[in-house]
Amino acid sequence: MTELIKDIDILPAEEAACETFKTTIDGNKSASKKLYIESYGCQMNFSDSEIVSSIMQKDGFDTTSSFEDADVVFINTCSIREKAELTVRKRLTQFNTIKAQKPEMKIGVLGCMAERLKAKLLEEEKIVDIVAGPDAYRDLPNLIKEVDEGHKAVNTFLSREETYADISPVRLNSNGVTAFISIMRGCDNMCSFCVVPFTRGRERSRDPHSIVKEAQELFDKGYREVTLLGQNVDSYKWSAIENNKARLEKNEEAQSGVVNFANLLKMVALVHPDLRVRFSTSHPKDITDEVLHTMKKHENICNYIHLPAQSGNSRVLELMNRTYSREWYINRVDAIREILGEDCGISSDMIAGFCTETEEEHQDTLTLMDYVRYDFSYMFYYSERPGTLAAKKYEDDIPLNIKKRRLNEIIDKQRAISLTRNRRDIGKVFKVLIEGTSKKSTDELQGRNSANKVIVFPKKDFQKGQYVNVKVNNCTGATLIGEAVD
Repeated sequence: MTELIKDIDILPAEEAACETFKTTIDGNKSASKKLYIESYGCQMNFSDSEIVSSIMQKDGFDTTSSFEDADVVFINTCSIREKAELTVRKRLTQFNTIKAQKPEMKIGVLGCMAERLKAKLLEEEKIVDIVAGPDAYRDLPNLIKEVDEGHKAVNTFLSREETYADISPVRLNSNGVTAFISIMRGCDNMCSFCVVPFTRGRERSRDPHSIVKEAQELFDKGYREVTLLGQNVDSYKWSAIENNKARLEKNEEAQSGVVNFANLLKMVALVHPDLRVRFSTSHPKDITDEVLHTMKKHENICNYIHLPAQSGNSRVLELMNRTYSREWYINRVDAIREILGEDCGISSDMIAGFCTETEEEHQDTLTLMDYVRYDFSYMFYYSERPGTLAAKKYEDDIPLNIKKRRLNEIIDKQRAISLTRNRRDIGKVFKVLIEGTSKKSTDELQGRNSANKVIVFPKKDFQKGQYVNVKVNNCTGATLIGEAVD
């Protein structure tokens, strides 16, 4: 199984790109072959690790909590920021120290870093045996066999069709309450700072039947919340005609044979009223009023949207190739507040010190934060990634000390706004899905409300997976503190 290592709620610098999912609990101890898997980066990587574990389980592997005991060690990587790659290299050094005494151990790099650095990892540094990109996970058993035969093994082919729709993920780090469902893969946006289109390929959407089926199976097993995942969930679009499928007769929105994201949201929400539905990530250019009205119509679709801005200045946004302006972004925020109300949770990503950014343009980011009033944000200073459009076209000309100073100003601003937003909730009652025991006290439980805010309250006789009404009595900048009420 796995454990998410994440220490702070407002993530500065590069830490948001370095969240770690780490194998910590043994599975079937009778299995003859042991797999250790560790994941870095976004929720999509964690979801992919669950797919990998399922594929490996069918090939006779089960997870182990100790990489020293593993026959195969996989590290699922992120290339979005330099620190993530440095962390992975450090871990590979530790794995190879064990491999020196246990030469039969196989070490593999999966994911975005594998796609970007395949030749270097295999041939130049010779620190791994297997390299597999995000679309090659079905081939992992064959790649292991190639290593058994004395060869280095690599598959970084990017597919235009692969969605892993038929694979039932092994739920890693499962609390039995919340789960991820991947609804699409790849990205077509080509933001100039981002490596994702080059490491994960073009967008393709998963069959909605398989998504609804997975959501239903999770609910039947006791899960009460699913998060629909994609690099850009709002661009989800599945065509029955293009995929040679029958029309979706039971869904009136899909009589044309086309399902968009608003249609999909409704289909998953209708699985059961007690199944909460979240989604991430939304691109500002694609978040439609249809999606917002669908959210408003269904109480179990959570009142929360992650809407990365990246910058508050239109010129910088154009350099980033974000395809929207400051004014467009504000229009979408206004629509969210108008349709879903002031209590709708909104979070963001922000980049400080992008190429040629001036002090005035940095101030535009701060004023955008004041306007939107984000509940929390993931904040970074710009880290040039080789192969991206920005690396090819622009000079990384903002000194590091200025990047860090601007980032600290963004972090300070967000901390103040988060505290103010949380203080608004004191005295209010929220429906909370209990996810488990509080990290700080076994006498307290924690869960989240619809707006994705963590609420801590006395345990009493409540159980994980229950819904409970909680009145907020106090707060910090990251957490609401309350008590259960009738």
